[in-house]
Amino acid sequence: MYLSIVIPLLNEEESLRELHQWITSVMQKNNYAYEILFIDDGSTDDSWKIIESLSAENPQVKGIRFMRNFGKSQALHAGFAQAKGDVVITMDADLQDNPEEIPELIDMIQNQGYDLVSGWKKKRYDSVVTKNLPSKLFNWAARQTSGVQLNDFNCGLKAYNQEVVKNIEVSGEMHRYIPVLAKNAGFNKIGEKVVQHQARKYGETKFGMNRFINGFLDLITIWFLSKFGKRPMHLFGALGVVMFLIGFLSTGFIITFKLVKLYAGFSTILVTDNPLFYIALTTMIIGTQLFLAGFLGEIILRTKNNEERYKISKQINL
Repeated sequence: MYLSIVIPLLNEEESLRELHQWITSVMQKNNYAYEILFIDDGSTDDSWKIIESLSAENPQVKGIRFMRNFGKSQALHAGFAQAKGDVVITMDADLQDNPEEIPELIDMIQNQGYDLVSGWKKKRYDSVVTKNLPSKLFNWAARQTSGVQLNDFNCGLKAYNQEVVKNIEVSGEMHRYIPVLAKNAGFNKIGEKVVQHQARKYGETKFGMNRFINGFLDLITIWFLSKFGKRPMHLFGALGVVMFLIGFLSTGFIITFKLVKLYAGFSTILVTDNPLFYIALTTMIIGTQLFLAGFLGEIILRTKNNEERYKISKQINL
């Protein structure tokens, strides 16, 4: 078995050597054949110099450096593309993930048949108000929306069968929802393991409260993509037809009602003086636009090319 450890990072110069030493100790203790892939997401400190130094000392250390900060999802995408391991481990570079958990994660993939195993930091050393409570709410919403029963979607410590990382598309800010992406790709055996959470030793967190707002917006996005991503006409077209019919039938009713009143000799107003006419007309226009949006979505799906996700300035040992 060959193991790949993918570590995205941003400005973690203080922790990299200690993390490398910790990982190699676990690898040697368990006689694993391995590679460590550091993905430098545009660090402005000396993180890349340290990665180069570690690679010179240990040929199993490999590195990718982005030209600027493109985000954790893009870093994972680059790491997954280069990973050669039969089992792929992801973990953060801030020493909050414990490499001693790796052997049990590997066992769950290899011997228990899981496609993906996500860590669950059941006991956390974060602020209750700013992190723990919002995280619980976020995870509850993710479970209800996706149907994936995990307690900690955003834990950086995860293990994957190689087939998973080669068949999922991690884009935008979707690193939070990799288990959902895996489920949507057809990998249904997704497990969870309680892991130890280490208090941050160096530096500061790179994520603020806005990550929860972005997380919920991304949750809506991934729900939509899982339901209608490959058939936008089923949503927009259906809504467009319904709204157009409502507006069309309402307009017909207004005109028919006026004709009946005229026939009966009652006084009437112009159709264009009736506010309901403009509501019905607006509904027809919106319905037409929704239908066209679905139609254009179908065309884009059939003609799109992969956009440039990130720019790599340097690589080591790849």
